Amino acid sequence: MTLVEPLGTLQYRKFLPAERAVRYLDAAGELTGSEARYPRPSGDRLLQMHRNMVLGRRFDQQATALTRQGRLAVYPSSRGQEACQVAAAMSLRPTDWMFPTYRDSVALAARGIDPVEILSMLAGDWHCGYDPARYRSAPQCTPLATQLLHATGVAYGEHRRGNDTVALAFCGDGATSEGDFHEALNFAAVFKAPVVFLVQNNGFAISVPLARQSAAPTLAHKGVGYGIGSEQVDGNDPVAMLAVMDEAVRFVRAGNGPVIVEAHTYRIEAHTNADDATRYRDSVEVEQWLGRDPLARLEKYLRSEGVLDDAAAAAVTAEAEAAASALRAGMNVDRGADPTDLFRYVFAEQTSQLREQHAQVEAELAAESEEN
Repeated sequence: MTLVEPLGTLQYRKFLPAERAVRYLDAAGELTGSEARYPRPSGDRLLQMHRNMVLGRRFDQQATALTRQGRLAVYPSSRGQEACQVAAAMSLRPTDWMFPTYRDSVALAARGIDPVEILSMLAGDWHCGYDPARYRSAPQCTPLATQLLHATGVAYGEHRRGNDTVALAFCGDGATSEGDFHEALNFAAVFKAPVVFLVQNNGFAISVPLARQSAAPTLAHKGVGYGIGSEQVDGNDPVAMLAVMDEAVRFVRAGNGPVIVEAHTYRIEAHTNADDATRYRDSVEVEQWLGRDPLARLEKYLRSEGVLDDAAAAAVTAEAEAAASALRAGMNVDRGADPTDLFRYVFAEQTSQLREQHAQVEAELAAESEEN
């Protein structure tokens, strides 16, 4: 069910995604001149995307630096994948739900969540840092593909309540090899759950290349077997990403069932700061993808269209620097820990054993306080 033409008019005979990834901009940021498959986003909307991408990249750089300084235990960089994550966040309404992976911090920032709260878990806090209910954003998921089932369940539940809520679930190419991925797509397809599955195909599942994971023509083709809308897009083309994600969400919200979108992208940095990417890929490959930088492509296009000038670009850069400074300050504040939280949030109603242990710890803390 290719996401082409007005999506609501598609027939079930159209299952295959586009033969080539949807693209509006070439690597230099110029329009390709190919026939438009979806409405091109407005200049104002792309200008907002540019802002979110500039802020997101600076946030990612600062988070990487904080890891090197020991302020974070680990950080999986989003550099190179900003267009995918920002477009996904911008395609949603505030009432929609987002289910991110551990690499989707930039999407959470574009959702309007405080960067300090986003990084709190990676700094060692016991919870996810932000309020999932407030932001309609689930905690970042480290196990591969489990969040896809959660997204499908929430989407179906909202549908049963009569709401037009959409759930958007992120995953990587490695997650498509997991059983949870197939279970989520199958359930969503059968029950027409309003969920968009965004696969950020960055070429590697840690060190395992895509060729060792799947023999399918594209990961988008995996949707064909489930009878759901399928599309592939150049994930480093911000114009194409926003156009496809806007249309995918509209299609799902209209009651046409789920959609899978494969975004072809690349993670420029290693899997995490604990990974040595030079062991499984060479610098030539990385340099080639640096030449397809999504932020540079969008800025070149917006300048050519007269939507972005030097003053506006400088203002966004200054805003990003101010946000990075605030993030540094926020992450340098020591967080107090309450030992009794070990017992307070285990069960809705404490067991007798937990109450006994809780009381014992409180007594020890009181005794220690009296001694001091």
